[in-house]
Amino acid sequence: MGLASAPSRPTSPSDRTGPGRAHWLRVAREVADDLATDSVAREQAGKAPFDEVSRLREAGLLTLLPAGPRGGGGDWLTAYAVVREIAAADGAIGQLLGCHYFLSWSARFFAEPALAARTEERSTVEEWCWGGGLARQEPPLMLVRTPRGLVLDGRQNYTTGVLVADRLAVRAVRRDTGEPLAVVVDPGRSGVTIDGDADTFGQRLAAGGSVVFEDVLVGADEVLGSLSADDDLLSPRAALASPAGRLFSAQVLLGTAEGVLAEAREFSRTGHAPLHPAWPGGTPHDPQVQTAYGELTVLTRSASALTDQALEAVRGGLERGEDLSYDESADISALVAMAESAAARAAQESTTRALEIVGARATSARLGFDRFWRNARTHTLYEPVTHRLRDVGHYFLVGAHPPFVLPA
Repeated sequence: MGLASAPSRPTSPSDRTGPGRAHWLRVAREVADDLATDSVAREQAGKAPFDEVSRLREAGLLTLLPAGPRGGGGDWLTAYAVVREIAAADGAIGQLLGCHYFLSWSARFFAEPALAARTEERSTVEEWCWGGGLARQEPPLMLVRTPRGLVLDGRQNYTTGVLVADRLAVRAVRRDTGEPLAVVVDPGRSGVTIDGDADTFGQRLAAGGSVVFEDVLVGADEVLGSLSADDDLLSPRAALASPAGRLFSAQVLLGTAEGVLAEAREFSRTGHAPLHPAWPGGTPHDPQVQTAYGELTVLTRSASALTDQALEAVRGGLERGEDLSYDESADISALVAMAESAAARAAQESTTRALEIVGARATSARLGFDRFWRNARTHTLYEPVTHRLRDVGHYFLVGAHPPFVLPA
Protein backbone atom coordinates (compact mmCIF):
# COMPACT_ATOMS: atom_id res chain seq x y z
CA MET A 1 0.00 0.00 0.00
CA GLY A 2 2.91 2.35 -0.57
CA LEU A 3 3.82 4.92 2.05
CA ALA A 4 1.00 3.88 4.32
CA SER A 5 2.14 0.31 4.70
CA ALA A 6 4.96 -1.19 6.71
CA PRO A 7 8.12 -2.39 4.97
CA SER A 8 8.01 -6.07 4.10
CA ARG A 9 10.02 -8.43 6.25
CA PRO A 10 13.18 -10.07 4.89
CA THR A 11 12.69 -13.28 2.97
CA SER A 12 13.26 -16.32 5.15
CA PRO A 13 14.76 -19.61 4.01
CA SER A 14 11.29 -21.17 3.99
CA ASP A 15 10.24 -18.61 1.39
CA ARG A 16 12.78 -20.09 -1.02
CA THR A 17 12.04 -23.76 -0.40
CA GLY A 18 8.25 -24.02 -0.48
CA PRO A 19 4.98 -22.28 0.27
CA GLY A 20 6.41 -20.02 2.95
CA ARG A 21 5.76 -16.40 3.83
CA ALA A 22 6.50 -14.96 0.36
CA HIS A 23 4.11 -17.43 -1.29
CA TRP A 24 1.24 -16.70 1.08
CA LEU A 25 1.71 -12.93 0.88
CA ARG A 26 1.60 -13.19 -2.90
CA VAL A 27 -1.60 -15.24 -2.69
CA ALA A 28 -3.07 -12.75 -0.22
CA ARG A 29 -2.31 -9.82 -2.53
CA GLU A 30 -3.96 -11.62 -5.44
CA VAL A 31 -7.08 -12.30 -3.37
CA ALA A 32 -7.05 -8.73 -2.03
CA ASP A 33 -6.84 -7.34 -5.56
CA ASP A 34 -9.75 -9.55 -6.54
CA LEU A 35 -11.82 -8.39 -3.56
CA ALA A 36 -10.99 -4.74 -4.26
CA THR A 37 -12.51 -4.81 -7.73
CA ASP A 38 -16.07 -5.08 -6.39
CA SER A 39 -15.62 -4.14 -2.73
CA VAL A 40 -17.98 -1.15 -2.82
CA ALA A 41 -20.81 -3.05 -4.55
CA ARG A 42 -20.46 -6.08 -2.28
CA GLU A 43 -20.37 -3.97 0.86
CA GLN A 44 -23.45 -2.02 -0.15
CA ALA A 45 -25.33 -5.22 -1.03
CA GLY A 46 -24.48 -6.61 2.41
CA LYS A 47 -25.12 -10.25 1.53
CA ALA A 48 -23.71 -13.12 3.57
CA PRO A 49 -20.16 -13.63 2.21
CA PHE A 50 -20.42 -17.19 0.91
CA ASP A 51 -18.71 -16.18 -2.34
CA GLU A 52 -15.92 -14.38 -0.48
CA VAL A 53 -15.29 -17.43 1.73
CA SER A 54 -15.13 -19.54 -1.43
CA ARG A 55 -12.43 -17.22 -2.78
CA LEU A 56 -10.43 -17.63 0.44
CA ARG A 57 -10.89 -21.41 0.38
CA GLU A 58 -9.89 -21.77 -3.27
CA ALA A 59 -6.76 -19.71 -2.62
CA GLY A 60 -5.81 -22.03 0.26
CA LEU A 61 -5.99 -19.26 2.85
CA LEU A 62 -8.41 -21.08 5.17
CA THR A 63 -5.83 -23.82 5.73
CA LEU A 64 -2.75 -21.60 5.81
CA LEU A 65 -1.75 -22.33 9.41
CA PRO A 66 -1.73 -26.13 9.87
CA ALA A 67 1.27 -28.19 8.81
CA GLY A 68 0.98 -31.53 7.03
CA PRO A 69 0.01 -32.60 3.51
CA ARG A 70 -3.32 -30.72 3.50
CA GLY A 71 -2.19 -27.66 5.47
CA GLY A 72 -0.38 -24.57 4.29
CA GLY A 73 2.40 -24.82 6.85
CA GLY A 74 2.22 -21.10 7.62
CA ASP A 75 3.02 -19.50 10.97
CA TRP A 76 1.38 -16.86 13.12
CA LEU A 77 3.39 -13.98 11.63
CA THR A 78 2.31 -14.98 8.13
CA ALA A 79 -1.34 -15.29 9.19
CA TYR A 80 -1.25 -11.79 10.70
CA ALA A 81 0.26 -10.36 7.51
CA VAL A 82 -2.35 -12.09 5.35
CA VAL A 83 -5.20 -10.69 7.46
CA ARG A 84 -3.76 -7.19 7.17
CA GLU A 85 -3.44 -7.49 3.39
CA ILE A 86 -7.04 -8.70 3.03
CA ALA A 87 -8.35 -6.07 5.46
CA ALA A 88 -6.81 -3.27 3.38
CA ALA A 89 -9.05 -4.35 0.50
CA ASP A 90 -12.07 -5.41 2.55
CA GLY A 91 -12.07 -4.82 6.29
CA ALA A 92 -15.00 -7.12 7.00
CA ILE A 93 -13.45 -10.07 5.18
CA GLY A 94 -10.19 -9.34 6.97
CA GLN A 95 -12.05 -9.56 10.28
CA LEU A 96 -13.76 -12.78 9.23
CA LEU A 97 -10.43 -14.35 8.24
CA GLY A 98 -8.68 -13.22 11.42
CA CYS A 99 -11.50 -14.69 13.52
CA HIS A 100 -11.21 -17.93 11.56
CA TYR A 101 -7.46 -18.19 12.15
CA PHE A 102 -7.74 -17.54 15.87
CA LEU A 103 -10.65 -19.92 16.48
CA SER A 104 -9.28 -22.69 14.25
CA TRP A 105 -6.02 -22.56 16.20
CA SER A 106 -7.66 -22.24 19.64
CA ALA A 107 -7.38 -25.98 20.31
CA ARG A 108 -3.60 -25.50 20.38
CA PHE A 109 -4.03 -23.20 23.41
CA PHE A 110 -6.79 -24.93 25.36
CA ALA A 111 -6.98 -28.62 24.41
CA GLU A 112 -4.77 -31.59 25.20
CA PRO A 113 -2.27 -32.22 22.37
CA ALA A 114 -4.04 -35.35 21.04
CA LEU A 115 -7.43 -33.62 20.90
CA ALA A 116 -5.89 -30.51 19.35
CA ALA A 117 -4.27 -32.65 16.66
CA ARG A 118 -7.53 -34.46 15.84
CA THR A 119 -9.49 -31.22 15.68
CA GLU A 120 -6.89 -29.55 13.50
CA GLU A 121 -6.61 -32.51 11.14
CA ARG A 122 -10.34 -32.70 10.51
CA SER A 123 -10.60 -28.93 10.10
CA THR A 124 -7.82 -29.03 7.52
CA VAL A 125 -9.10 -32.03 5.55
CA GLU A 126 -12.65 -30.68 5.39
CA GLU A 127 -11.49 -27.06 4.95
CA TRP A 128 -13.72 -25.71 7.69
CA CYS A 129 -14.42 -22.02 8.01
CA TRP A 130 -14.65 -21.17 11.71
CA GLY A 131 -16.90 -18.58 13.32
CA GLY A 132 -18.15 -17.65 16.77
CA GLY A 133 -16.25 -16.20 19.70
CA LEU A 134 -14.74 -17.11 23.07
CA ALA A 135 -15.22 -13.78 24.83
CA ARG A 136 -17.14 -13.61 28.10
CA GLN A 137 -20.79 -12.67 27.75
CA GLU A 138 -23.81 -12.28 30.00
CA PRO A 139 -25.87 -14.33 30.33
CA PRO A 140 -23.44 -17.12 29.47
CA LEU A 141 -24.13 -20.21 27.43
CA MET A 142 -24.72 -23.13 29.81
CA LEU A 143 -23.26 -26.62 29.46
CA VAL A 144 -25.29 -29.15 31.43
CA ARG A 145 -24.54 -32.83 32.11
CA THR A 146 -27.59 -34.99 31.46
CA PRO A 147 -28.19 -38.77 31.13
CA ARG A 148 -27.79 -38.25 27.36
CA GLY A 149 -24.46 -36.49 27.79
CA LEU A 150 -23.45 -32.81 27.74
CA VAL A 151 -26.09 -30.41 26.46
CA LEU A 152 -25.60 -26.78 25.42
CA ASP A 153 -28.26 -24.11 25.94
CA GLY A 154 -28.44 -20.34 25.56
CA ARG A 155 -28.03 -17.53 23.09
CA GLN A 156 -24.78 -15.98 21.90
CA ASN A 157 -25.30 -12.52 20.50
CA TYR A 158 -23.46 -10.90 17.61
CA THR A 159 -20.43 -12.98 16.71
CA THR A 160 -18.25 -12.98 13.61
CA GLY A 161 -18.60 -15.55 10.86
CA VAL A 162 -21.63 -17.43 12.14
CA LEU A 163 -23.62 -17.03 8.89
CA VAL A 164 -20.99 -18.89 6.83
CA ALA A 165 -19.20 -21.06 9.41
CA ASP A 166 -18.69 -24.80 9.14
CA ARG A 167 -17.86 -24.91 12.85
CA LEU A 168 -18.66 -22.58 15.74
CA ALA A 169 -16.27 -22.11 18.66
CA VAL A 170 -18.10 -20.72 21.69
CA ARG A 171 -17.61 -20.08 25.39
CA ALA A 172 -19.90 -22.07 27.69
CA VAL A 173 -20.07 -22.38 31.47
CA ARG A 174 -20.59 -25.73 33.19
CA ARG A 175 -23.66 -25.38 35.35
CA ASP A 176 -22.37 -27.75 38.05
CA THR A 177 -18.87 -26.27 38.47
CA GLY A 178 -19.06 -22.77 36.96
CA GLU A 179 -15.95 -23.45 34.87
CA PRO A 180 -15.86 -21.70 31.47
CA LEU A 181 -14.99 -24.00 28.58
CA ALA A 182 -14.19 -23.67 24.88
CA VAL A 183 -16.71 -25.74 22.92
CA VAL A 184 -16.88 -26.57 19.20
CA VAL A 185 -20.31 -27.10 17.62
CA ASP A 186 -21.48 -28.02 14.15
CA PRO A 187 -23.97 -25.26 13.19
CA GLY A 188 -26.02 -27.81 11.27
CA ARG A 189 -26.73 -29.87 14.39
CA SER A 190 -30.27 -30.20 15.72
CA GLY A 191 -31.10 -27.40 18.17
CA VAL A 192 -28.76 -24.80 16.62
CA THR A 193 -30.46 -21.76 15.09
CA ILE A 194 -28.52 -19.03 13.29
CA ASP A 195 -30.10 -15.58 13.28
CA GLY A 196 -28.69 -12.98 10.88
CA ASP A 197 -29.84 -10.14 13.13
CA ALA A 198 -26.57 -8.21 13.41
CA ASP A 199 -27.74 -5.31 11.19
CA THR A 200 -24.55 -3.33 11.85
CA PHE A 201 -23.72 -0.17 9.90
CA GLY A 202 -20.16 -1.43 9.37
CA GLN A 203 -18.34 -4.76 9.01
CA ARG A 204 -21.48 -5.89 7.19
CA LEU A 205 -19.65 -8.68 5.36
CA ALA A 206 -18.16 -10.23 8.50
CA ALA A 207 -21.11 -12.68 8.55
CA GLY A 208 -22.11 -11.62 12.05
CA GLY A 209 -25.25 -12.78 13.74
CA SER A 210 -26.64 -14.51 16.80
CA VAL A 211 -26.82 -18.21 17.59
CA VAL A 212 -29.44 -19.95 19.72
CA PHE A 213 -28.59 -23.32 21.26
CA GLU A 214 -31.53 -25.38 22.48
CA ASP A 215 -30.74 -28.73 24.03
CA VAL A 216 -27.76 -29.24 21.69
CA LEU A 217 -25.76 -32.40 22.32
CA VAL A 218 -22.01 -31.85 22.68
CA GLY A 219 -19.54 -34.70 22.25
CA ALA A 220 -16.50 -35.26 24.46
CA ASP A 221 -14.11 -34.30 21.66
CA GLU A 222 -16.02 -31.05 21.16
CA VAL A 223 -15.06 -29.67 24.58
CA LEU A 224 -11.60 -28.29 23.89
CA GLY A 225 -10.61 -27.19 27.38
CA SER A 226 -10.86 -24.63 30.13
CA LEU A 227 -11.03 -20.86 29.59
CA SER A 228 -10.63 -20.12 33.28
CA ALA A 229 -8.37 -17.18 34.16
CA ASP A 230 -7.43 -18.87 37.45
CA ASP A 231 -3.64 -19.17 37.67
CA ASP A 232 -4.03 -22.78 38.82
CA LEU A 233 -5.68 -23.66 35.48
CA LEU A 234 -4.33 -21.08 33.04
CA SER A 235 -0.67 -21.59 32.17
CA PRO A 236 1.44 -18.65 30.95
CA ARG A 237 1.48 -20.18 27.48
CA ALA A 238 -2.32 -20.62 27.38
CA ALA A 239 -2.62 -17.01 28.55
CA LEU A 240 -0.98 -16.01 25.25
CA ALA A 241 -4.28 -16.86 23.56
CA SER A 242 -5.47 -13.42 24.62
CA PRO A 243 -2.69 -11.31 23.04
CA ALA A 244 -2.46 -13.68 20.04
CA GLY A 245 -6.14 -13.11 19.35
CA ARG A 246 -5.99 -9.38 20.01
CA LEU A 247 -3.21 -8.98 17.44
CA PHE A 248 -5.65 -10.02 14.73
CA SER A 249 -7.76 -7.04 15.79
CA ALA A 250 -4.72 -4.79 15.43
CA GLN A 251 -4.02 -6.16 11.94
CA VAL A 252 -7.60 -5.54 10.81
CA LEU A 253 -7.38 -1.96 12.06
CA LEU A 254 -4.00 -1.33 10.43
CA GLY A 255 -5.23 -2.84 7.17
CA THR A 256 -8.26 -0.56 7.27
CA ALA A 257 -6.06 2.51 7.81
CA GLU A 258 -3.72 1.51 5.00
CA GLY A 259 -6.62 0.73 2.67
CA VAL A 260 -8.35 4.08 3.07
CA LEU A 261 -5.08 6.01 2.70
CA ALA A 262 -4.22 4.10 -0.47
CA GLU A 263 -7.60 4.82 -2.05
CA ALA A 264 -7.60 8.47 -0.97
CA ARG A 265 -4.05 8.91 -2.26
CA GLU A 266 -5.01 7.45 -5.64
CA PHE A 267 -7.91 9.87 -5.73
CA SER A 268 -5.61 12.83 -4.99
CA ARG A 269 -2.86 11.73 -7.39
CA THR A 270 -4.84 10.88 -10.48
CA GLY A 271 -7.83 13.13 -10.22
CA HIS A 272 -10.32 10.28 -9.99
CA ALA A 273 -11.29 7.32 -7.85
CA PRO A 274 -9.55 4.01 -8.68
CA LEU A 275 -12.78 2.29 -9.68
CA HIS A 276 -14.58 5.37 -11.04
CA PRO A 277 -12.25 7.21 -13.47
CA ALA A 278 -14.99 9.65 -14.52
CA TRP A 279 -15.11 11.23 -11.07
CA PRO A 280 -12.80 14.23 -10.42
CA GLY A 281 -10.18 13.94 -7.75
CA GLY A 282 -8.29 16.00 -5.17
CA THR A 283 -5.39 18.41 -5.13
CA PRO A 284 -2.03 16.69 -4.48
CA HIS A 285 -0.09 19.98 -4.53
CA ASP A 286 -2.12 21.60 -1.76
CA PRO A 287 0.21 22.03 1.26
CA GLN A 288 -2.64 21.28 3.65
CA VAL A 289 -3.41 18.04 1.83
CA GLN A 290 0.27 17.09 1.90
CA THR A 291 0.49 17.81 5.63
CA ALA A 292 -2.61 15.74 6.34
CA TYR A 293 -1.23 12.76 4.43
CA GLY A 294 2.08 13.19 6.25
CA GLU A 295 0.43 13.13 9.65
CA LEU A 296 -1.66 10.08 8.84
CA THR A 297 1.32 8.24 7.34
CA VAL A 298 3.38 8.87 10.48
CA LEU A 299 0.49 7.78 12.68
CA THR A 300 -0.08 4.56 10.74
CA ARG A 301 3.61 3.72 10.42
CA SER A 302 4.11 4.30 14.16
CA ALA A 303 1.25 1.94 14.98
CA SER A 304 2.70 -0.56 12.51
CA ALA A 305 6.13 -0.43 14.18
CA LEU A 306 4.61 -0.98 17.61
CA THR A 307 2.56 -3.86 16.25
CA ASP A 308 5.70 -5.42 14.77
CA GLN A 309 7.26 -5.34 18.25
CA ALA A 310 4.18 -7.03 19.66
CA LEU A 311 4.26 -9.65 16.90
CA GLU A 312 7.84 -10.54 17.75
CA ALA A 313 6.98 -10.72 21.45
CA VAL A 314 4.09 -13.13 20.82
CA ARG A 315 6.24 -15.23 18.49
CA GLY A 316 8.95 -15.44 21.13
CA GLY A 317 6.45 -16.34 23.83
CA LEU A 318 4.94 -19.13 21.75
CA GLU A 319 8.40 -20.51 21.01
CA ARG A 320 9.28 -20.57 24.72
CA GLY A 321 6.16 -22.59 25.44
CA GLU A 322 5.97 -23.96 28.96
CA ASP A 323 9.19 -22.15 29.93
CA LEU A 324 7.33 -18.83 29.75
CA SER A 325 6.73 -17.15 33.12
CA TYR A 326 3.60 -15.31 34.24
CA ASP A 327 5.48 -12.00 34.32
CA GLU A 328 6.77 -12.53 30.78
CA SER A 329 3.28 -13.38 29.59
CA ALA A 330 2.00 -10.18 31.22
CA ASP A 331 4.71 -8.14 29.47
CA ILE A 332 3.57 -9.54 26.13
CA SER A 333 -0.10 -8.84 26.89
CA ALA A 334 0.67 -5.24 27.81
CA LEU A 335 2.67 -4.69 24.62
CA VAL A 336 -0.16 -6.12 22.51
CA ALA A 337 -2.65 -3.83 24.29
CA MET A 338 -0.45 -0.88 23.34
CA ALA A 339 -0.31 -2.05 19.73
CA GLU A 340 -4.08 -2.55 19.48
CA SER A 341 -4.66 0.90 20.98
CA ALA A 342 -2.27 2.53 18.52
CA ALA A 343 -3.82 0.66 15.59
CA ALA A 344 -7.31 1.72 16.66
CA ARG A 345 -6.27 5.35 16.77
CA ALA A 346 -4.61 5.08 13.36
CA ALA A 347 -7.74 3.52 11.86
CA GLN A 348 -10.13 6.02 13.39
CA GLU A 349 -8.01 9.04 12.46
CA SER A 350 -7.25 7.85 8.93
CA THR A 351 -10.79 6.85 8.04
CA THR A 352 -12.19 10.15 9.37
CA ARG A 353 -9.61 12.54 7.95
CA ALA A 354 -9.47 10.81 4.57
CA LEU A 355 -13.07 11.90 4.10
CA GLU A 356 -12.06 15.48 4.93
CA ILE A 357 -9.14 15.36 2.48
CA VAL A 358 -11.35 14.15 -0.36
CA GLY A 359 -14.00 16.68 0.62
CA ALA A 360 -17.66 16.77 -0.33
CA ARG A 361 -17.06 14.25 -3.11
CA ALA A 362 -16.42 11.64 -0.40
CA THR A 363 -20.17 11.66 0.32
CA SER A 364 -20.82 9.83 -2.94
CA ALA A 365 -22.12 6.34 -2.24
CA ARG A 366 -20.60 5.21 -5.56
CA LEU A 367 -17.11 5.96 -4.32
CA GLY A 368 -17.62 4.04 -1.07
CA PHE A 369 -15.10 5.96 1.05
CA ASP A 370 -17.54 5.82 3.95
CA ARG A 371 -17.18 2.03 4.25
CA PHE A 372 -13.72 2.40 5.76
CA TRP A 373 -14.98 4.70 8.52
CA ARG A 374 -18.01 2.52 9.21
CA ASN A 375 -15.89 -0.64 9.35
CA ALA A 376 -13.32 0.92 11.69
CA ARG A 377 -15.95 2.43 13.98
CA THR A 378 -17.95 -0.78 14.21
CA HIS A 379 -14.81 -2.77 15.00
CA THR A 380 -13.69 -0.39 17.75
CA LEU A 381 -17.16 -0.35 19.32
CA TYR A 382 -16.99 -4.12 19.73
CA GLU A 383 -13.34 -3.94 20.83
CA PRO A 384 -13.23 -0.66 22.87
CA VAL A 385 -9.79 0.93 22.88
CA THR A 386 -10.47 2.49 26.31
CA HIS A 387 -10.29 -0.99 27.85
CA ARG A 388 -6.85 -1.58 26.36
CA LEU A 389 -5.60 1.85 27.47
CA ARG A 390 -6.82 1.19 31.01
CA ASP A 391 -4.95 -2.13 31.07
CA VAL A 392 -1.77 -0.44 29.84
CA GLY A 393 -2.06 2.35 32.42
CA HIS A 394 -2.70 -0.07 35.28
CA TYR A 395 0.28 -2.16 34.20
CA PHE A 396 2.51 0.92 33.91
CA LEU A 397 1.50 2.34 37.30
CA VAL A 398 1.53 -0.70 39.57
CA GLY A 399 2.63 -3.63 37.39
CA ALA A 400 -0.84 -5.24 37.41
CA HIS A 401 -1.04 -8.07 34.91
CA PRO A 402 -3.49 -7.34 32.10
CA PRO A 403 -6.66 -9.45 32.38
CA PHE A 404 -7.18 -12.55 30.30
CA VAL A 405 -9.65 -11.14 27.75
CA LEU A 406 -10.33 -12.97 24.51
CA PRO A 407 -11.44 -11.01 21.41
CA ALA A 408 -15.16 -10.54 20.81
